[in-house]
Amino acid sequence: MIQIGFFGLRNVGKSSLVNRITNQDMSVVSPVKGTTTDPVKKTMELLPLGPVTIIDTPGFDDEGELGEKRIITTQRVLRNCDVAILVTEAGRELNTKEQELIAIFQEREIPYLIALNKVDLFNSKSAITEINGVMSISISTKENTGIEELKKAIGKIASRKEKTIHFVSDFIQEKEIVVLVTPIDGSAPKGRLILPQQLAIRDILDKHAIPVVLQVEELEEALDILKEKIKLVITDSQVFHKVKNIVPETTPLTSFSILMARYKGFLDVAIEGAQKINQLPEGAKILIAEGCTHHKQCEDIGTVKIPKWLKEYTKKDFHYQWTNGIGFPSYLENYDLIIHCGGCMLNDNEIQFRMQEAQEKHVPFTNYGIIISYMQGILERSIRIFLQ
Repeated sequence: MIQIGFFGLRNVGKSSLVNRITNQDMSVVSPVKGTTTDPVKKTMELLPLGPVTIIDTPGFDDEGELGEKRIITTQRVLRNCDVAILVTEAGRELNTKEQELIAIFQEREIPYLIALNKVDLFNSKSAITEINGVMSISISTKENTGIEELKKAIGKIASRKEKTIHFVSDFIQEKEIVVLVTPIDGSAPKGRLILPQQLAIRDILDKHAIPVVLQVEELEEALDILKEKIKLVITDSQVFHKVKNIVPETTPLTSFSILMARYKGFLDVAIEGAQKINQLPEGAKILIAEGCTHHKQCEDIGTVKIPKWLKEYTKKDFHYQWTNGIGFPSYLENYDLIIHCGGCMLNDNEIQFRMQEAQEKHVPFTNYGIIISYMQGILERSIRIFLQ
C-alpha cells in the first residue's frame, strides 16, 4: 500500500490538511505548536491509486528533549514514505528546516510536492506553480480550497513510482499451472493466507495462469495428477526440506520468501549474505529482524527454527538479538550477520534502507528463505528461474 507522508514545521496546518484530505478529524488541530506528538495514520481510497495510508507527522522544528525524539520519529516515517508532501505557509521563503526536509526527500528519491497553506490570509486563490522545478499548490485548509487539486497532484506523482517488477508472473504464461505449497500449522494466521501467498495468487490470476494452492501433504498426489503441466512450484521456506524431495529436479522450485527478496529489490545482496555463514566465527552476533509483530509460537521461525538450523549447519554457537516491526538498530557495526524476514509488511523504501545501512557497515544481509535454502543445499536450484 502506498504511504503518503505530510511533513513540515509546527503549526503550518499539516493536521488540518490531513483532515481535509481524508474528510475526517483524524488529527487533533490546535493553534498551540506541537499538538501532533506522534505520527497519525489513516487508510483511505485515493483515486487513481486505490488504497493508501495517509501519515500526519510531528513538526520538524520541534524543540527540547521530547521534541528531538519526535523529530527522530518523523525521520523514521520518512524511511517508509512513497510520497512526501511538504506543508508550508504561503507568502514566505522556505526556511532551513524545510530545506533540510527537501534534501532528505531528494537523497532518498522520494517523489514530493509542496503545499502552500493559508493563501486565504493573502486573499489569493488556489494555484499550481513550481518552486525550483517542484510542483507547488496553493491551498487553504480554512476555506477548503485547492484540496482537490492537491489530491489529483498526489495521485500523479505517486503513479510515477509504481512497481515495474512482478511477483512471479514474468516467469509464467497464460494457462500454465503454478503450485503453491502453503502449510497451515500453528504459526499460520487464523482464517487467512499471509501476504506473499496472496501476492502470488493475485499475480498468477492477473496473468490468466492457474494457481493450485495446497499443503505439503497433498503435494505428491497433485504432482502425480498434473505431471508435466506444472510450470513452477512455490513453497513456504519452512517446508523446503520436505518439498525438495517431492518435486522432481526438472520442475522449477522456489519459495515465497525468495520471490519476495527479488520483489523488494535485494535478492543479489541476500544471496551473497547467506553465503557468509560459513565464515562466521564461534560466538558471532546475529541480528534476526522481522517487519511485523506477532505472537511467538513454540516453533517460531525467527526465534527458534533458524537458530536451531544454524547450529546444526555450522556446529557453532552464536549470540542472537531480535527486533520486530519498526524497531531496527541505528548501529549495526557490532553484528556479524543480519537475517531479515521476507519484509512483506514493510514497503520497499524501508527494506532498501535497512539493506543499505547494513552494506554501509559491511554487515552481510540476507533473508529467511534464502538462508534456509542455502543451508539445505538447494539455493542454486531455488534461484534457477531467475537465471534463465
